[in-house]
Amino acid sequence: MLEKTYDAKAVEPRIGQIWEAADAFRAGAGSKPGAEAFTIVIPPPNVTGSLHMGHALNNTLQDILVRFERMRGKNVLWQPGMDHAGIATQMVVERKLTERQEHRRDLGREKFVERVWEWKDESGGAIMNQLKRLGASCDWSRERFTMDEGLSEAVIEVFVSLYKQGLIYKDKRLVNWDPKLLTAISDLEVEQHEVDGHLWHFRYPIEGERFDPENLATFITVATTRPETMLGDTGVAVHPGDERYKHLIGRNVVLPIVGRSIPIVADEYSDPEKGTGAVKITPAHDFNDFEVGKRNGLKAVNVMTPEAAVTLLNNEDFLDGLEPTAAQRRLWKELDGLDRFEARKAIVKIMEEGAMLAQTEPHRHTVPHGDRGGVPIEPFLTDQWYVDAKTLARPAIASVREERTNFVPKNWEKTYFEWMENIQPWCISRQLWWGHQIPAWYGPDGHVFVAKTDKEALDDAVEYYLALEGPWKSWVEDRLENFEPGDILTRDEDVLDTWFSSALWPFSTLGWPRQTPELKTYYPTSVLVTGFDIIFFWVARMMMMGLHFMDEEPFHTVYVHALVRDKNGAKMSKSKGNVIDPLELIDEYGADALRFTLSIMAAQGRDVKLDPARIAGYRNFGTKLWNATRFGQLNGAALNPDFRPQDAKLTVNRWILTELSRTVRKVTGGIESYRFNEAAGAAYGFVWNLFCDWYVELLKPVFAGQDEAAKAESQACMAYVLDEIYKLLHPMMPFITEELWALTAGEGRSRDDLLCLTAWPEAGLEDEDAAAEINWLVELVSGIRSVRSEMNVPPSAIAPLVIVGANATTRERVGRHDPAIRRLARIGELGFDDAAPRASAQIVAGEATACLPLGDLIDLDAEAARLEKALAKTTGDMARIEKKLANPQFVAKAAQDVVEGEREKLAELADARGKLETALGRVREAD
Repeated sequence: MLEKTYDAKAVEPRIGQIWEAADAFRAGAGSKPGAEAFTIVIPPPNVTGSLHMGHALNNTLQDILVRFERMRGKNVLWQPGMDHAGIATQMVVERKLTERQEHRRDLGREKFVERVWEWKDESGGAIMNQLKRLGASCDWSRERFTMDEGLSEAVIEVFVSLYKQGLIYKDKRLVNWDPKLLTAISDLEVEQHEVDGHLWHFRYPIEGERFDPENLATFITVATTRPETMLGDTGVAVHPGDERYKHLIGRNVVLPIVGRSIPIVADEYSDPEKGTGAVKITPAHDFNDFEVGKRNGLKAVNVMTPEAAVTLLNNEDFLDGLEPTAAQRRLWKELDGLDRFEARKAIVKIMEEGAMLAQTEPHRHTVPHGDRGGVPIEPFLTDQWYVDAKTLARPAIASVREERTNFVPKNWEKTYFEWMENIQPWCISRQLWWGHQIPAWYGPDGHVFVAKTDKEALDDAVEYYLALEGPWKSWVEDRLENFEPGDILTRDEDVLDTWFSSALWPFSTLGWPRQTPELKTYYPTSVLVTGFDIIFFWVARMMMMGLHFMDEEPFHTVYVHALVRDKNGAKMSKSKGNVIDPLELIDEYGADALRFTLSIMAAQGRDVKLDPARIAGYRNFGTKLWNATRFGQLNGAALNPDFRPQDAKLTVNRWILTELSRTVRKVTGGIESYRFNEAAGAAYGFVWNLFCDWYVELLKPVFAGQDEAAKAESQACMAYVLDEIYKLLHPMMPFITEELWALTAGEGRSRDDLLCLTAWPEAGLEDEDAAAEINWLVELVSGIRSVRSEMNVPPSAIAPLVIVGANATTRERVGRHDPAIRRLARIGELGFDDAAPRASAQIVAGEATACLPLGDLIDLDAEAARLEKALAKTTGDMARIEKKLANPQFVAKAAQDVVEGEREKLAELADARGKLETALGRVREAD
């Protein structure tokens, strides 16, 4: 017999241990030889990470698919693993070193990397155990790490192969540079912050004219938010159609402070409607300017150090072609070495003193910041390693266009195409110590040798230098006998972007470049479940790498889920204080309640607005199922191996079996089509409404009656349906269903298999007549109950009921279910008539109308007055919100979640008003 209450805190860890002991989630568990493979690779969380709501949603949806397909008998592998998270992990370990007053450079690279591995083994990867708490049914024996030996081998293989094919190369381009962490970072690691700044308007003197701030013909005005970058200006751009500047195109201006002569060029990048219509071009410090510079042959002059300080006096690029005066040199000396923001103040002051500051205006704008370093990033011109993403993207674009890979929802394909068709070279080098060190070595003359090992690089170097004529050949010949790689080669210090190793995830985790049995069986994977924010950074790159190295797409479907927001629709953030910790929710409500909440709210294309009150409600759903199972046990419900659904005789049993079949189809179809909310909703509606409410109520007289045959059939039927419910709910609520499955095997018996390895239910009996009859009864009683509630009829009042216009079928149904109608709807006198009695509320029941006379039950005038008052208040509340939403200033200035909250209130009030109007109409009709 079940305990009175279900204790998730006690049960969930115990069930997890049972699964682990049984090795229930190993690849292929529960499948027969030759079964179709179903594979999902987990989006690898950072080794530094902990479970957040995005992880909880993402992994719940994956687990639903995996448990569902495992129960359907497929050869399932859910491949787990973690990402080494280069920047985040290095920061964690460097902070720990700082606490001990140590620095990584004091340790040296080798010792520092050893410390990182020590930290990883001791403290990293806590998220894996947190995923187990969520119920994730990965094959934990196959857990991989992007820095483990096998994956590192794959990374080196890919880098060397792409380099030899000309698809990896080194180039000097602009990158997002973090001046605090001193490394290039990806766009995903850049956050846009709105800041209050200024727009400074500077006068640049036109070459050959005597500068006069009062004479517009002697200068051109440009506007900038970053005055410190003007030191690297190499041009001014105006729109070719801008009549104000046409006569200046082709002339030069003299760059203030610097004295460099720079051209005025025509380029459509300049917007005549924006600012002054003239734009200073700094190719080495702005991504747009870099492109303008390339189009117009403008030189790129970097005037920043990696730490974002101004560098002038020892900067060959800056000094090239300049013949400064003594005064200019003094200015440069003042600026040289200043931090960029200090330089900004100094330059503004110099420009103002020279009458070249035309205007300063307040300007609120977005400034990109590094998400880890927390400081504004600097577009920085530097040598980096790049992948020719444009070439690799072509097959990946074709794959989605030709529907070999499909996005769900399909509208995300547009995002994918926009990114892929405008793809830029992919910067893959990072200036860190933790990560896959780039397999490139430099000879004494700077020549690069890319190879899998330093020995291979040395062999290539020797061959290269011996083929040269001159001193390098002799130099190598003199050292041939005792050569070591370090004698002639220097290894590139950079490491690879973590997205590079993650791009190989679908095949590197299966053993590639070795041709393993797992690779043959489980590649390509089946579906990828991911958030929209990494479609480009991860999904697209896996597509590119998978097609290039495996000649096949890495997955046939990409399911893109939405964001989890707070209950008001606001994005969760620490600054707002609205972050919800899934581990705290699991502690309070249990993993099943959280999982089911996420499942039933995961509508395609719609963000999940998570309210802990909803989670509490779905915990009650689990309790309801537990109590229904306990009710069955108390009334003798037990599995009967001889029970066959098609042989059931009682209409109520044939009805619940029919609804079960319908629900099996809905839940199955919902999961297959990635409509998780529809699957969860169908299961919820069947279990809570039809089974726990109606079926249990309708069986009470049977269990209390004297018909032993009916009782025995109902006991067996109830146990059978409960078993199928556990199976249907298992992908969404694995812990409680596994526990119920084990505890309902029967006295002294145990199950042959765990529920997670039991066959998925199939639709069986469908008796349309039985379903129609009992559903008619349910609708009739529900209608009466609804009217009683709307009309404020006291719950204890016994009401008369008159059925008008009933045909023979309805009369037979009323006769058969007379006791149930009286008991469940609190009906006294029940009869038939040809016309509706006066002062009655009416409920449509098939072709007939059920009339509930109200005159003797309530004071119709008082009830009408109550409803009118409530209706007036609701209408007034709606008018106030409508007025607020009609105000353009409110909609424009209020936070998006506040506006959305008001719209939701309005929808709720509109629904309430509709119900009040219906109730008032009934009272007036009855009066």
